[in-house]
Amino acid sequence: MNKSLKRISYWLESVSIYLTPHWCYRALVKWRLRHLSAAERAQAQERAAYYARLSDNCRTRFSTSVGSFKFPYWAKHHFSMYFFDLHKAVFAFDKRLKFNYIFRDVTWEAPVAAFVKSRPLGNSHTHSVVMKLDSLRHFRFVQDPIPWSSKKDMLVSRNFVTQPHRRLLLERYIDHPMCNIGKTNTESPEPHPEWVKDYMSLDEQLQYKFIACIEGNDVATNLKWVMSSNSLAVMPRPRFETWFMEGTLQPGVHYVEVKRDYSDLIDQMQYYLAHPDEAERIIANAHAYVAQFQNKRLELATQLATAQLYFERTHQL
Repeated sequence: MNKSLKRISYWLESVSIYLTPHWCYRALVKWRLRHLSAAERAQAQERAAYYARLSDNCRTRFSTSVGSFKFPYWAKHHFSMYFFDLHKAVFAFDKRLKFNYIFRDVTWEAPVAAFVKSRPLGNSHTHSVVMKLDSLRHFRFVQDPIPWSSKKDMLVSRNFVTQPHRRLLLERYIDHPMCNIGKTNTESPEPHPEWVKDYMSLDEQLQYKFIACIEGNDVATNLKWVMSSNSLAVMPRPRFETWFMEGTLQPGVHYVEVKRDYSDLIDQMQYYLAHPDEAERIIANAHAYVAQFQNKRLELATQLATAQLYFERTHQL
């Protein structure tokens, strides 16, 4: 499905669910999940436990309820995709249940138990319960027809660059013959006009063996589609995670890890060019990892299981 059709499909489905009576949606969800296998149910519960790492004695104040969670027509910021994604998950529960949410790039620990799109890595227990939010933008996958062996022996990157860690990659490698990298945004005045490069489509980027996946405000948005391709994702170890469970990714297994200052970037590229069997193994592992997020029925079951855990651990169920 191309990007435009996917967007239309998303909005039609989201609005339809929003307009569906509560009792009818709950029945529809049960019908959609009736053929889940035992393995799929176990996987949904395992992932939900990862997303909802609330302590058992978690108590909190709440900002809204399932019944009062309505589209914010008059708000300054609608966060439309955030709203509809969360609505699909909580609308399957009793209208009296309450919850909190934060709609933006979250790089700090939530002060109360809340559904978030992203959170910092490293906490065994956290108030930040990850839900699949802003999914249309973040969960894009590709069908890559180009095998690794036929791609260019180079790294490609096109990003909106404002953060110091993204600027550092350009500072070090903008002129390197093994790198086709640049920024797509312009400022006035731009101290480095040579950094500004033309936009590259996904198809154009897929011609390269290495694709940089550099975190922005939180995670690297392109990581999902890169890991579904036949190119290698190249990045420092993640500091934040989303529904994609970036914290479970293993360097050398799912992606090529480089140092935060990118000083070993060329060495890492040359290593995998000299060891194509290892590169192919990482690509196969990445495809297997991505597959769980492409199962729509499993994704819905996991969203519901995550919401269920939230309501249970905040002592409402």
